[in-house]
Amino acid sequence: MTSPTPFSEQTQHDKDSGGNAGRDISKETGSEPGVSGSPSVPNGLAGRLSYGEKLLARIEGLYASKTVHLAPEPEGGRHGIIGVDGMDMGATQPSPYLKTAILGDSMAAACGVENQSEGLMPRIAHGIAQRINRPVSWETYGRLGATMRRVRFREFPEVAGTDYDIMYICAGSNDLMAQRSTAEWREDLLAVIRQAKEKSKAVIILSPGQLYNSPSLGRALRKAMLIASDRQTAESERICKAQGVTYLNLTHVEVNADVPEFYAYDHFHPGKQGYQIIADYVTEHTPLSSII
Repeated sequence: MTSPTPFSEQTQHDKDSGGNAGRDISKETGSEPGVSGSPSVPNGLAGRLSYGEKLLARIEGLYASKTVHLAPEPEGGRHGIIGVDGMDMGATQPSPYLKTAILGDSMAAACGVENQSEGLMPRIAHGIAQRINRPVSWETYGRLGATMRRVRFREFPEVAGTDYDIMYICAGSNDLMAQRSTAEWREDLLAVIRQAKEKSKAVIILSPGQLYNSPSLGRALRKAMLIASDRQTAESERICKAQGVTYLNLTHVEVNADVPEFYAYDHFHPGKQGYQIIADYVTEHTPLSSII
């Protein structure tokens, strides 16, 4: 869950490789069929943006660029092993353990908490260790502002291992905010899935978080984000089904993202409570029968 245009942190490589930060999201969302509704109504029910809402969404985006101060990537180690008792066992463990990793954007990078150990991946590792009664190792490669294209070209080259049991990919928010096209999203997601399959037994794609519930964004901008999110998640579901990988649609499930306690101090990223809620959902819906 990362920053909306015009304050998304798109990398130069993203721009050189076909990013489209200048595209008008209000025009794209205006072409989405549907019925009128509230930004809090997910999964295709947000309807169309009126002309006034399109204009207001652009104004709200500019306002957010001046007023939203995003939480940075926190300090702390980006790898560890969680024992069955929930304790971090350090970097080594003699017993067989499940090997996991996450790549992606600021939600993968634990923005919103004070230390990497409080982020999404170690919390998922803790939950899985409890499920299988076995230690779980975890690694994090996420970066604030990363698009799926950055995951493809920048993060995967950093991953040295090839023997992961589960690899999570968590990106898409910055692609939404940069107004990248469905064709561009499809190309990058397919490439990332292929890369992940080469390194991991199981690949799990996580949708972006619920930008349409972010208290730091205006109502019209949140509605625009819901319409764009509906389009992206629908395409992602089709791709993941065809590729035989698991897709977890965090955009359209109840994770209490409409309550203040979910968020960090920047009112944009998840805080401790938010990450725990998401981790619990991901842990519960991670298919383990074919892995362990």
